[in-house]
Amino acid sequence: MPNIFFLFGNDEFAISRRLKDFEADFEDPTSANMNTARLEARSMSEDDLGNALNSMPFLAKRRLVLLANPSSKFNNPQARKKFLEFVTKAPETSQLVMYESVEPKEVEKHWLVKWAEKNGSLIQSRAFMLPRLKDMTGWIVNETKNQGGKIDPRAAEMLKDMVGVNTRQAGMEIAKLLAYVNWAREIKIEDVQTASIVTAEADVFAMINAMATGGGKEAQRLFHRILEKDDADSVFGLVLWQFRLILLVREMLDVHKTEREIIEVLTARDSFRYSEYPVRKSFDLAKRFSMETLENIHRSFLVMDEMNKSGQMDLDLSLDRFIAQLSS
Repeated sequence: MPNIFFLFGNDEFAISRRLKDFEADFEDPTSANMNTARLEARSMSEDDLGNALNSMPFLAKRRLVLLANPSSKFNNPQARKKFLEFVTKAPETSQLVMYESVEPKEVEKHWLVKWAEKNGSLIQSRAFMLPRLKDMTGWIVNETKNQGGKIDPRAAEMLKDMVGVNTRQAGMEIAKLLAYVNWAREIKIEDVQTASIVTAEADVFAMINAMATGGGKEAQRLFHRILEKDDADSVFGLVLWQFRLILLVREMLDVHKTEREIIEVLTARDSFRYSEYPVRKSFDLAKRFSMETLENIHRSFLVMDEMNKSGQMDLDLSLDRFIAQLSS
């Protein structure tokens, strides 16, 4: 069996779940931590990768090396050829799992996808793509079953209208709703109305608005109020989702798209498939941020995510600092 894997697509939630499956293959959680290396290609050195792949496993049959965003590091033909030659010579005691975000239109031209197609005996690749909006209700019903519960299809439809095709947010909301009903009964429309994201989403919009207008204290007050109801991972995902939407709106405003045109694009079945309500709410916020600022914000999110995964700084502290810096 190949010892190299490549996970790609625009469904980051599905990719992260598959990564956890690889980590769960270890029989002992203690040995899993000692034998798992998490690397971010943007910041690693060649020595980092070499040490991770060539080190011997400790009290386990193998080591697991998780490599994020290889395309950001190996971005020309010569570097890619050298990299592929190196990883294919890695010892059998090391399992390399590479992963990165790839949009559907980019798949056919992606260098790792093409290499995997030609070298199936060396590498397994798998695509994880977001469902279409019309399929999201069924996705929510199935995900609820996977989490050990049931949901009324009408409630699933309502949740779909709230989250669009944001599978990570949908998965977190399903977990919250199942806890709300204590896995004792089917999730109903009333449960979604009472316990789902509407309040948190409104607070996040208000928090971002406060940040945009220099209201740092109000932004941090709202942030800590949200944290009282949701964990830092959930809040980070929601803030990232909102800023991504704001960036998309800003991008289209800059090329003189009308509000109606922007709504049609972002709610289209084959586009990013946001629901209309949050798109409408994003117009005023998009006008408060420049495109350069929004791009810098997204780079900050990558750094926060990397620091959290490497254990350098928890997300709640990173977000707190981010809010204070942007508000000032």
